[in-house]
Formats: sequence, C-alpha cells, structure tokens
Amino acid sequence: MSNAVGVAARCKSTVLSLVRSASLKILQGKKRLAAALLLGFCATASADDILFENVRIFDGKGTALSAPSNVLVKGNVIARISTDPVEAEGAERIAGNGRTLMPGLIDAHWHAMLIATTPAEAMEDIGFANLAAGDEATDTLMRGFTTVRDVGGPAFGLKRAIDRGIIAGPRIYPSGAMITVTSGHGDFRQPSDLPRRIGGPFTPMEVNGGSIVVDSPDEVRLRAREQFMQGAVLLKLTAGGGVSSPHSPLDVTTFTAPELRAAVEIADNWGTYVAAHAFTPEAIEMAIAAGVKCIEHGFLMNEDDAKLIAENGIWLSLQPLHDLMRTSLPEGSVERAKAEEVWPGIDRTYKLAKKYKIKTAWGTDILFSRALARQQGAILASLVRWYTPAEALAMATGTNAELLALSGKRNPYPGKLGVVEEGALADLLLVDGNPLENIDLVADPANNFKIIMKDGVVYKNTLAE
Repeated sequence: MSNAVGVAARCKSTVLSLVRSASLKILQGKKRLAAALLLGFCATASADDILFENVRIFDGKGTALSAPSNVLVKGNVIARISTDPVEAEGAERIAGNGRTLMPGLIDAHWHAMLIATTPAEAMEDIGFANLAAGDEATDTLMRGFTTVRDVGGPAFGLKRAIDRGIIAGPRIYPSGAMITVTSGHGDFRQPSDLPRRIGGPFTPMEVNGGSIVVDSPDEVRLRAREQFMQGAVLLKLTAGGGVSSPHSPLDVTTFTAPELRAAVEIADNWGTYVAAHAFTPEAIEMAIAAGVKCIEHGFLMNEDDAKLIAENGIWLSLQPLHDLMRTSLPEGSVERAKAEEVWPGIDRTYKLAKKYKIKTAWGTDILFSRALARQQGAILASLVRWYTPAEALAMATGTNAELLALSGKRNPYPGKLGVVEEGALADLLLVDGNPLENIDLVADPANNFKIIMKDGVVYKNTLAE
C-alpha cells in the first residue's frame, strides 16, 4: 500500500473509531475537538516506519511469549526484531510497556457477503449487500481479523475495494460462488423454479454470485473457470448435504466422482486447490479420492476417515460452531433436525483431529447474523475446550496462514502471513495483557486490542486515550 493510501486509510480508521465509540458525542457536540483529533492523527500518520518498543511477542507458532523486544516495521514488512535497542531515526515510536504483540487473526471459513444481510437481500439486492458487507468488513478488521478465507459468496468487488484502500477491511482469499448441484447444499431454489434447463436463465443467487448450480463435469469446468476469471484463489464445492439448505439431506453425496475430479483438474491447472464441504464418511472419502486438499466441517466422520485424512496430508477446516446457529433454526424445521444431528459431531471431530494430528484450520462459518459475527473472537476463545490458549491462537494465525499458502501462485498477497518474524507482512495486534494466559482477551477486542495494524498501516490506536 502506498504511503498516500496508508495515510488515507489511517485517517478513515480514526473517523470510524470516533463514530463507533462514545465519541459519537464528540461528533455531535464537540466538532472542533473531533477535527483537531483527526488533523493531529493524519499529521503523524505519514511515517513509513513504526517501532514497537518493549513488547512481548507471540510469534504465531510457539507456546510462550518472548523476552521484552523491539519490533521495527518498514513499509508493510517486519524489518527487525531485537531484544536490544533498535536504531530507527524518524520512525513513529509506540511504547508497548510490556504488552503482547501478536499476528493479526485469520478466519479460515468466512462468508464476507453473507453476514450483514438476510438471505433474501443477499439473493435479490446486490447493491445493498455490497454496502452492508463493506461496513461489516470494517467491523471484522476492528475485531483484529486482518485476513479471512472466503469460502462462498460474491466477495470479489469487496476485496478490490479493500485492497485499493476505499474501505477498511481484512485481506480476503475468495473462492467465489459455492459450486453445487441440483438439490445440493447451496441450492436455494424453490420447487417452482424447476425444471432446470441447461443453458437456461439463472436464479438471483446465481446471478449475484452466491452459489452456482452444475450438473455435469463440463458444467463444473465452465463455472470453475468463471470463478478463476473473476479472481478466485481456490474453489469451494459442496460435496455432501448441508444444514441450511432445505432440499439437501445430510446423507446424500451430491457430486459424482467425475464431477469432483473435473473441479480438481481445473484447480490444478490454475495452481491451486479445491475445498469441499463434506460431513459424512461417504462425502469425505469421495472428495479425497478425487484429489480435494481441504475438507470443510467433517462433523459426521468416523475414525477411519480421520486416519485417511491424516495419512494423505489433507487439511481439515473445523469450526467450533456457536450454539445459537443451531437454536436459531425453527423447531420442527428440516434445518433444525439436521443441526441436531450435526452438533454432537463437533466435539468428536475435534478429538479425532487431535488424536491423529490432522492439519487443522480454524474458522467460524457465520451466516446472516451481525450479532453473532461480533462474537468472532469469543468463538476462537472457545477452542480451549480442546486446545491450550497457545495452540488455539497458533491455529488462528500461523497454522491458518499455512492453509492460505495452498493457493500457490494465485495467492493475492505474496508474503508471509500469520507470524511475527523478520520479513513477514506487518499484520499485527498489540494486546493489553497476555492472551496465552487469558485467551478471553480476544473476545473483547474493543477494550483489549490497543493497536490493529494491517499491511503496515495502523487502523486502530487507542493508546493515546
């Protein structure tokens, strides 16, 4: 990001901080003070170099904090880390006072365009959906999530707006539309929309890019290439049934083996990979046989599946799903019945992942609920049901970054993410406290994340307050 764009982004972040806190009163009754704060911030935001002094580092991989250290950020990269004083003439100096410096958080299963809207809005009003998603993207960044892996939704325009500094938000690794089949998970058509005619008109969800229906290997290839043409960095297929789709039973393996192989072939051609939504043993095993490199969910797997995943080095993208996602579904509905079947598998699957040392990513999978999205950090903290705080935080930083790297040359953000080390991209959080001792600190980012930096740009700094 250029210095000019960086300054603009920092100024925007100041305005957002004012608007989204008690400083609403400042804007209403003390406009002079607000203007002074903004001008003062922008005047100091022009420094390209930032030096964090006297911080304890969680590096995104280890189990303990470092000794008191100094970290120099030059441009968008961590240039130097030292326990000795660092010479940095002209750099903006930030007194850490023993606080924790850690990597920005990464959510590996996110739907940026499907959180701040209702299903109807997402399908029918793409203009509103983009504006709402942009506002939610800024909230996501302000929760400390500097990167998301978007596994289904029309997030390409949102990503461009963030990357160009038009709005503040996380880095986005987009898959584009969820690729599904007739009556598969992600097919939200009604029976009145049938029969489907090959080459016929698309539904609003397909037109807007939320999901796309395919029913042959050739259609898979066509729609996969369309996602890559728009900027996808991976493909997301729904290899089995899902909870939220009313016409998609959990036990059904929705894609045929040739259809799955067609998707893997195209992803291979583009130097990247396929992630497959799959709950059941049948869906998981078929996806792995086809060459899929990442299983999303897997909550109905058995022990043999866990062994298969581990032996083949497949990634397992898990989510400690918030119980409100189950209880908010209407009692007696098909969706609620499927949720009741899936939820007991969450604990079992995490235990299998640990037992067989599966490469495990972490995400949230929140849909159509801004209120629940605000619990993003709390959902991460809930991993202590199975992991230590250090293990949980490493999963949401360094480990998730390894999964992002599977995109290979399609990676939209070349550089090292998820770690605090020399040469890594400067996505950093300054935390008031030690999250390795109290992981609940990440559940209250408004109070505990004093500085939020993405790509070397400070989007939040409350130390002066």
